[in-house]
Amino acid sequence: MTSLLRIAARRVPARIARPVSGIASQARYVSTSSPIDPSVGLTDDQKELQSVARAFADNEFAPKMQEWDENQHFPVDVLRKGAELGFGGIYIREDVGGSGLGRLETSVIFEALSTGCVSTTAYISIHNMCAWMIDSFGSDEQRFKYLPKLASMENFASYCLTEPGAGSDAAGLATTAVKKGSHYVLNGSKAFISGGGSSDVYLIMARTGGAGPKGISCFVVEKGFKGLSFGKKENKLGWNSQPTRAVIMEDCEVPAENLLGGEGQGFSIAMKGLNGGRINIGSCSLGAAQASLELALEHVKVRKQFNEPLSHFQNTQFKLADMATSLLSSRLMIRQAATMLDQGHPSVASFCAMAKLHATDACFQICDDSLQLHGGYGYLKDYKVNVYLRDSRVHRILEGTNEVMRMVASRALLAE
Repeated sequence: MTSLLRIAARRVPARIARPVSGIASQARYVSTSSPIDPSVGLTDDQKELQSVARAFADNEFAPKMQEWDENQHFPVDVLRKGAELGFGGIYIREDVGGSGLGRLETSVIFEALSTGCVSTTAYISIHNMCAWMIDSFGSDEQRFKYLPKLASMENFASYCLTEPGAGSDAAGLATTAVKKGSHYVLNGSKAFISGGGSSDVYLIMARTGGAGPKGISCFVVEKGFKGLSFGKKENKLGWNSQPTRAVIMEDCEVPAENLLGGEGQGFSIAMKGLNGGRINIGSCSLGAAQASLELALEHVKVRKQFNEPLSHFQNTQFKLADMATSLLSSRLMIRQAATMLDQGHPSVASFCAMAKLHATDACFQICDDSLQLHGGYGYLKDYKVNVYLRDSRVHRILEGTNEVMRMVASRALLAE
């Protein structure tokens, strides 16, 4: 199946690249003269991809975001509709059903999708990260077994690194994997797993050797394997359109052929996945900030105080200018890091860390400032801005906390 993303990237006529209902009328959401136009600096191909993703967000995500948040609904049907456009395997190879795009294009897509629903897009980003890990480090047998169903989102995937006692200290994980004949037996638990209990495939980091990162291996574990179970569904501040549970292994039997890469390669695989994951989650923050700022701009033009629209007050104007500047600086850093990842730049880890640190902090502040500009209305659940605020808060914690991002950046600065 040829995804719409691949069609759009090949610059076919717009009438072919945009078959989604309403796509043409929804494609231009910000004036091209606006300093927050996210298409600035993109090629024509990238603008096509952005238009496809934003239209899908406007049509499929945005009208349902608040309902999904309120009801903690995991929108499987809409996710699979997105997979028909190529969102299930954006940067995996085409021979297994992927779209084969680069990380810069992926960032543009995730930013656009997040304007409709940050939580749902963030799950898509995690699913894509898992698919990439199998595509990059798996055998041909593993790739063709798992990736076609992940690309179509017939199956979903979750990334399992964090443990109750090993969050930021990822190399200190305690889950063990002991080889017994044709199987590995896994014991331990993973915490805060997006898609936990609902996903079909789990990429689990477990210790096969001694202490430290070199003793960690990566396993592809399927839902239904003996000894695999899940904790209760967590009640969260945000990210409510995706379930979060603990993943528990009690003498969990995993076939030896489900080892991804070789023994001892798991930590390296996990960290390489996180470089892209940090760009992905930063891109989701960009989308939250973009949508929040758009809402704030609409509100201050119509809301009056002292017989004047809020947009006429200099304090409002200066605040909007600061928000736009923060959004632009965040976008530039994320896109630079994404380009470096595409190029295999040797300093990519520190640049991804700094981009994630800046973008997630700055974009959360933009969401908060947008809520403030709404006044009391922003605190009501009838208004979308509170959802963007709550959904983007966790981005400063996951894929490595922003304190860890500072550690990564400072080590690169001080390295001899």
